Amino acid sequence: MHPVTADPRAQPVPSGRALAKATAGALVVAAMILVVAVLPAEDGIDPIGAGKVLGLSAMTQAGAVVEGPPIATDAGLVPTAMAHKAGAYYPAEYKFDSREITLQPYDYLEYKYHLQMGAQMLFSWKASAPVMHEFHGEPDDGPEGYFESYDKATRQAGDGTLTAPFTGIHGWYWENTGGEPVTIRLTTAGFYNGALEISSTKKRRSHELRALETLERDRN
Repeated sequence: MHPVTADPRAQPVPSGRALAKATAGALVVAAMILVVAVLPAEDGIDPIGAGKVLGLSAMTQAGAVVEGPPIATDAGLVPTAMAHKAGAYYPAEYKFDSREITLQPYDYLEYKYHLQMGAQMLFSWKASAPVMHEFHGEPDDGPEGYFESYDKATRQAGDGTLTAPFTGIHGWYWENTGGEPVTIRLTTAGFYNGALEISSTKKRRSHELRALETLERDRN
């Protein structure tokens, strides 16, 4: 009688306990990837702050779907060119805005104004430390997530003008890439009809703009 030998091609069948451990381990790894990478990059959800540290939260800022009240988009401030295109008249006076924004470590924020095509804005901002910055605009009739970048760099200040190349919202994305809070002082004046703040949590907040008459009240 010949002895029975094992088939060398046969693989040992893992026990139920080993399968359970392997499955649990895979679920833990998948959950970690979801929390650390997928949610911050795709949905802007960063429960443990890893997305900010790794720079993944910023990936959602350009095309983020943000719910909240829209800012005014009426056509009341369309410029009419003067003779020889030396300047333009507007059907209403310009307004101004002044804000102080604090960014916590690895946090970001967008602040934008709604302007009609050809409308102008003066701006000046200064941060207490260099921040990652992008000056850009999003057309009212553009596809979801579309924007045009005007300037992108790490800066501590910016002073200039903008003539809106299209009707839409135009403004800044600032990100604090350091480990200490950063304060940004922003002052603008222009023929805009709305200001919108979008936080890193995707919450929208409209801001009231000041008219020239408020300056007279402040002096009295």
